Amino acid sequence: MNLRNYNIYFHTHTISGIIISLILYVIFFAGSFAFFKTEIASWQKNTPNSVVEKSGTDMNRIRDTMAAGMDLYGRDLYITLNERTSRMTVSASASKDTTIKDKGGFFYMDATSFKKQDYRKSYDLGEFLYRLHFLAPLNVIGGRGFLFGYYLAGLVAFLFLFAIITGTLVHWKKIVSNFYVFRPWEKLKTLWTDIHTALGVITLPFLFVFAVTGTYYLVSFPLVTQPTAKVQYGGSTDSLFQQTIPGRTNYAFEDKKLNHVPDLNAYFKDAQQKLKGAELRNLIVYNYGDQGMRIRISAVNQQRSFTEPGTVIYNGKTGKVEKLTPIDQKGSYIKAVDSLVYSLHFGNYGGNIVRILYFLLGIAGCIVIISGVMIWLVARNKKNIPEKKRRFNEWLANIYLSASIGMYPVTAAAFIAVKLNPGADRGFVYSFYFWVWLVITILLVLRRNNYKTTRDCLLIGGLLGVAIPIVNGLVTGNWIWVSMRHGYTDILLIDLLWTVIGITSLVTWLLVVRQQQEKLLHKLSPSGV
Repeated sequence: MNLRNYNIYFHTHTISGIIISLILYVIFFAGSFAFFKTEIASWQKNTPNSVVEKSGTDMNRIRDTMAAGMDLYGRDLYITLNERTSRMTVSASASKDTTIKDKGGFFYMDATSFKKQDYRKSYDLGEFLYRLHFLAPLNVIGGRGFLFGYYLAGLVAFLFLFAIITGTLVHWKKIVSNFYVFRPWEKLKTLWTDIHTALGVITLPFLFVFAVTGTYYLVSFPLVTQPTAKVQYGGSTDSLFQQTIPGRTNYAFEDKKLNHVPDLNAYFKDAQQKLKGAELRNLIVYNYGDQGMRIRISAVNQQRSFTEPGTVIYNGKTGKVEKLTPIDQKGSYIKAVDSLVYSLHFGNYGGNIVRILYFLLGIAGCIVIISGVMIWLVARNKKNIPEKKRRFNEWLANIYLSASIGMYPVTAAAFIAVKLNPGADRGFVYSFYFWVWLVITILLVLRRNNYKTTRDCLLIGGLLGVAIPIVNGLVTGNWIWVSMRHGYTDILLIDLLWTVIGITSLVTWLLVVRQQQEKLLHKLSPSGV
């Protein structure tokens, strides 16, 4: 590579990385915990999933519970099961019968008690971290209808893709040899460079996948959907979605009521027979109670098909199968790509092992981001750089590190806060998390000491992390050994995760403190040895 191209790649990598570093850290840190979104919800609300048998879920009772609050005629009903939680998502569209005025609704329903809650009341920390990882809380900035947070997250994902490509090109010749080099006792820039290079190589495939899939979700849909619908589909997003989103189908509403109440349980059991060996995930009823009604049931078996769900579509009037798509049947290209992107982005194809691996790689990505900022700071802390620029660089890096590393103890404290407050809703989670994060960031910025920022956040975060399973045991009685005995794998996973994180942080804090003490003793020693 000639010097000109190297400089172009190097500066592109540096500038794009610095611009997005703080926001990218937030995305990766929150996103790492979002892999356990449903487990966090079960842990917070103390609703273990082990007692739920999804194959025996009473679909008629779900339908009747929905009907208690609204007239279901002419609506599209959506029921989604999740094998990792007892909470189902249930929604109803506005009725196609114009005499029914309400707009339907979205809510959660427990698979055992069939109690329903609206989105705001059922809001939990897992949902918050999931939505924070694509900056949904920032949507309020742009006003109603303008998804500012999504646009910003999409732009960051796109710039991150640039940073990965240019970083790979910069280090290409030495990418293998430098991977095996780690010099923790050398000067600071060397240490940060080794960490950045080694972890960057390890996480490169993972980071590239997330840059591509994140860009796909956060750039293509907000930026393409509305303009495309306006130009090609007369402004109708429904028509666009019908052509581009897998499984999105519109059936004609005939405005003629059926003379019988559909037995959803019968359809559900029949679909289980026709899609043997698969897990039923979705039941959709189009035009409920109308002669144009269709029932669509889908299932997945990721051991047999990584991308293709199986589906059965029934005619609600005749009760006969209208279309059967087996699990292993090849579908459309769009459907395969969308399913593949979804599976790769959310890591839902290999159980807890894959999601734990994704979590570790996500945290490693956070370290890559921090080490990149430190390399940038150390490289610009030289005597030949004007004093004003050096001060600006120090302040900028200080703000980045304070806000980034401060997320760790804040997140740990939030787990304890929601456990101690059983009625925690969205308002409580927002207020606690953002205000505490702001206060900690300001205090760390004013302190202006990156070493102490890292040291103290490791200590406080580690202590809070170890305390999380203890607090859970005191509040609910579900100690780690109790969860193991009863098979509460979702609650056990969160307790063990924080135990490991907390102990690892405390060990790291101890090593950092000892290393700093050795340096001080070395400086104070008369012989310098």
